[in-house]
Amino acid sequence: MMTEEMMKQMPHMMSQAGHIMSKPMATGAMMAGAGFAAGKGLLGGALLRNPLTLLAVGAAGGIAAGFLLFKYQKEIVDGLSKATGMGKDFALHQKENLNDLMAEAEDKLAGNPPPDAPASETPAA
Repeated sequence: MMTEEMMKQMPHMMSQAGHIMSKPMATGAMMAGAGFAAGKGLLGGALLRNPLTLLAVGAAGGIAAGFLLFKYQKEIVDGLSKATGMGKDFALHQKENLNDLMAEAEDKLAGNPPPDAPASETPAA
């Protein structure tokens, strides 16, 4: 039962909770805590106390993961090769940009001014 004093403090507490929930770290921590409490309440008695049940659930999860990996093997390989290609392209672009910056810095140290940028075709209004 809520007392009168608790009812009086409720709006103040709710506004503080709303302010705290606006921060991503606090939101994530609260969600993790709630998930842990819910999981412990639902599964704690069976899974955490009985090693055979824990082993059976782990084996079933491994079998399910293996099946999904086998079923979607081509898609996984295609996705990984695409990601690897994108990573290589990114590294090459960064290396090229770094070489350009180093060349500009060497020109400035040598006393040569950098070439002027081409004028834009549309006049500024």
